[in-house]
Amino acid sequence: MQILMVLSQIWKSGAEIYRDETDNRLALKNAKKIPEEVLKAAEPIFSDIEKWFASWEQAEAVDITIMKMLHLFCGWQGNQKINEWLSNDLESLDMLDRWCKALDKNGWKNIYDDFRQYENEESNKLKQALYDRAKDYFKKGA
Repeated sequence: MQILMVLSQIWKSGAEIYRDETDNRLALKNAKKIPEEVLKAAEPIFSDIEKWFASWEQAEAVDITIMKMLHLFCGWQGNQKINEWLSNDLESLDMLDRWCKALDKNGWKNIYDDFRQYENEESNKLKQALYDRAKDYFKKGA
């Protein structure tokens, strides 16, 4: 099973997987909510899940923001602030759609594949523009 498929099922169950700052290991919050078959699917790919989390640890804010947008867009994780922004700024929502289409043109056909390997100049420009719009929107609300 793919890493993001397993993670999305964990998130959709209402559980959380995160890096525990006390021991730097992955931990689960509300693990009892995770279906047994998802936990069984996670076991053999746990080291890959660890690598996926590690790959995001040094990511820039623009990349973290687009990841959160995508996770919301896919229905994997909620994000009240981003949801409110995209609901009130349809141009940004359209830009997110264009960003996904730019990745699609570059070979991204499965939402459970890490999008980062399909980025190109066009998608990076859209990603930066979305991030700038998000900063502007949240600055106004602050």
